[in-house]
Formats: sequence, structure tokens, C-alpha cells
Amino acid sequence: MRRRYWLLALSGLALGVGIPVLVGGEQLLPVLARLQPALLALLLGMILLAWNFNAGRIRLLAGGMACPLNQRQALSILMATEFAICATPGAAGGPLTYAWLLAQRGLPTGRGVALYAADQFMDMVFFVTSLAVLTFYWLLVPSTLHLGWQLAVLSILLLGGMSLAWWSIRHYRRLLMASGRLLRGLRISPAGRRRLARWALEFRRGLQLVQRYPAWRLGGVYLLCVCHWLLRYSVLYLAVRGLGSSIPWSYAFVAQMVSLTVGQATLLPGGSGGTEASSSLLLLPYMDAGTAAGAILVWRFVTFYWYLIAGAPVFAVLAGRPLWRRLQGPAAGVR
Repeated sequence: MRRRYWLLALSGLALGVGIPVLVGGEQLLPVLARLQPALLALLLGMILLAWNFNAGRIRLLAGGMACPLNQRQALSILMATEFAICATPGAAGGPLTYAWLLAQRGLPTGRGVALYAADQFMDMVFFVTSLAVLTFYWLLVPSTLHLGWQLAVLSILLLGGMSLAWWSIRHYRRLLMASGRLLRGLRISPAGRRRLARWALEFRRGLQLVQRYPAWRLGGVYLLCVCHWLLRYSVLYLAVRGLGSSIPWSYAFVAQMVSLTVGQATLLPGGSGGTEASSSLLLLPYMDAGTAAGAILVWRFVTFYWYLIAGAPVFAVLAGRPLWRRLQGPAAGVR
């Protein structure tokens, strides 16, 4: 199982670096030579600030369940979770790491996963709102950009995900009974089914507690969510500008959403391969191949490879081998 995981990881790394190199060709190195160290430092500083915004979200969410964290503790949990998201196919390691680390602080794992789900729901609300605002903007401001199908697909996916989450919350008893029948059909032992049922009920209670949070706490979480994503989704725009070209910020925002969504569908760690290929297709109509490839490499270094480099030692200290082995198990099983 571990061998299969490392095969997936190495394949993703090869595709993630190889696709921009193939796209940029001989133009790539001269373009990357134009990158100023000050710009790279600015982009990494933006990510550090974005991490701190996200750490603030963790503090607000966990604090509402009597699990107080200081900024350093929350930032450590955030960096370890981001590492797990980037290191596992489909970001499957994120909720497990998030809940496991909060459990070390005394929060039941079911409630930890509930907090992670609430955090992800806030992200979906932000992206749906952003797409609505950008669509309204493009209707008012004439543009040569053609983003009709991208906006439609993203809107359908986001609204579908939010609807599914809402339905699951409203009909959790029906879902729990159906899951029990499925587990019985898979010959899971009665004791195992009872453990999963208890976990599901704890998850449900966690969501109910989040729903009862005061408006100021939920509003604070959403405000920090907005700050985080605005910073992170400005990286590609600034990378393109720093390499001597230009695209509208709104186009860079949507291009990142489309590319990362496609990347997750590849089920390779970090969405490698699919993210680079789709972002190349979206950038090439508006700039030369060398600039597009260089911008993609800078963007992916700052928002993916840096997450692995900086998060790995934090994950090792907080979680270590026991959790890493659990993450490799389900990840390795993905074909």
C-alpha cells in the first residue's frame, strides 16, 4: 500500500513539473530569470498571512466548543492539515489530520470533523458569492474574456455540493440508516457498525453546536475566510505580472478555481498534472508559452510545493508516523 502511494506521489510530481516545462520549452528559463526575489518573498509572505487568517478561523471554530487555542497552536494545526491536504489524493488526509490534532486537545473526533465540514462550507459560500459578483461584473463591464462555460460548471459544482451537504444535515437519520444497511452488506461487524454510528451522531451534534454559534463568531470565521482566499487567489495574478505579462485579476481568480477543480479529479496528491494542464490551457490564449509556464510554476511553488516543504516538519512534530501511516493507507488504495 505504501509503495502504491509513493508511486502516485512521484507520478504527480513528475507531471506537475513536467507539463510546464513542456509547455514553456526553451523560453521557460529566460522567463523565470525575470522573476525578482522580492516578488517571491512577497508571495510567500502573503501565504504566511493567509495561513494566519486560517489559523484564526480554527481558533474561532474550536473556541466555540470549549477547545481554546492560541495563535501558535492553531497555526501549527493549520500547517500540518495543509500538508496532509497537499500530500494525499483528493485532499483526503485533510479532515483526518484536522480532527486527529484537535482530538489531542480534548475535542472528540466527530466534532473535529464537524468543524472541518463547517470550515469547508464557509469556503463554498465564499466561492458561490464570488462567482455571483464576478458574473455581475462581467455583465456590466465589456470584456474579451470568454468564461461562460467555466462559470457555469463551477456554479453547478458548488451549488450541488452545498445542496448535498444541506440535504445530508436535514435527513441525517435516513442517511444513517442507509449507511447501516450498506455496512451490514459489506459484512462489517456489529461492534464496528456501532462505533461508526456513535461517531456519526457525534458529528451531527458537532454540526448542531456550530449552528448555534453566535452571529459574531460565524461572521468572524467568514471574514477570515474571505481574507484568506483573496490573498491566496492573488498569487497567480501577481506571478503573471512579475514575469512581464498581464491578465485581469478576475480572470486569474476563475482560472485558479477551474484548474484546482480539474486537478482534484485526477486523484493525484495536490491535483498535480490536471491543475498544470488546465491552467496552461486557460493562460495560453492571453500570453506566450514561456510566460504561462513560468507563472504556473511560480504559482504552484507558492501554493502547493511550499505547503509541503513548510508543513512537513510541523506535521512530523505534531503527528509523526502513526497518523502518516493512516493517511497512506486510504490514499494508496485510490486507483
